Amino acid sequence: MRKIVSKIHLWISVPLGLVITITCFTGAMLVFEKEITAICTNNLSNVEAEGKAIPFEDIIAGVSQHLPAGVTVTGITVSPDPEEAYMVNISKPRKVALYVNQYTGDILGSNERLPFFKVMFRMHRWLMDAKPSEGLGIGRTVVGISTIGFVFILFSGIILWWPRNKKMLKRRLNIVSRLGWRRFLYDLHVTGGFYAALLLLAMSLTGLTWSFNWYRSGFYKILGVEMVNNNGNGNSKNKAITIEKSDSAFENKESKYALWEEVYFKVAAINPDFNSINISDGSVSVQSGNYGNTRAADRYYFDSETGDITSVKLYSESAPQNKLRGWIYSVHVGSWGGLFTRILYFLVAILGASLPLTGYYLWIKRIRRR
Repeated sequence: MRKIVSKIHLWISVPLGLVITITCFTGAMLVFEKEITAICTNNLSNVEAEGKAIPFEDIIAGVSQHLPAGVTVTGITVSPDPEEAYMVNISKPRKVALYVNQYTGDILGSNERLPFFKVMFRMHRWLMDAKPSEGLGIGRTVVGISTIGFVFILFSGIILWWPRNKKMLKRRLNIVSRLGWRRFLYDLHVTGGFYAALLLLAMSLTGLTWSFNWYRSGFYKILGVEMVNNNGNGNSKNKAITIEKSDSAFENKESKYALWEEVYFKVAAINPDFNSINISDGSVSVQSGNYGNTRAADRYYFDSETGDITSVKLYSESAPQNKLRGWIYSVHVGSWGGLFTRILYFLVAILGASLPLTGYYLWIKRIRRR
């Protein structure tokens, strides 16, 4: 039985090992993207608090003057930290926002993904292949197949690791470094792989939901969640909410951006512990970080003519499909347990990247010895 498992382990590992190494390594590089980007763009995202922030409409009017034809402002993101710059969302390019000093109105720069992380992300998802607009795409398919193979490799590795007696158990739980490189690399591959197997399985099984639609449907179904093709809202309904109209200084202004600011103050008063508030035409997204995943957000809807909040969709009451999507992402990247789990994920991903390389080394050594 062990010989058959050993053959399966080898036959899957040899052709897929390099792709697995690339996927694990690039995943490790993406773990601290946010912190590294913050350090690299510190001069853009940090401002000196100088009294009261200028009104939204003045900030957006200043930004609009510098936008090319066809590009418009779509929203604004505010942090509770007075020394963190506002981010003004624009329509093009996709997922790009501008850092703006809320005290002077100066545009500080854009929050585009750093070139290094663009490469790491494309390698991780598509092996530098173009993002497929339709279908799977070659890179996405290769990564998905390699990840499925990695799951079988991990399970077969656990079977091969399993000791026959207590004496062997003690040996299998230790990584010895004093008996030469070959023994160290063997222990790193066998014992290190066993220690990392659980988290590597979690990363692989959740990561496959981005590779294959059939897998995602099955994964959701196993967890008791039915997928609904309506943008992840499931059967959840907006909850009506009544908020007394405030005597805001912005009420008499006709600009829709002044109305945005009035709504922002209303929502911020309801959520004093928010991490960020993003407001756009007709809706407000509030992230508070209270749910164990970074994608959890409550959404408020308001009348674009009066600024009255008409309904709210709380994350805690959202459809199971919507919640599960956030948790899958959190488990995949390690954000569910804060900084500790992210450090752990980084180390495990680096170890995962080394497993095929140490496996190749041991395999070649064995061939040469024979």
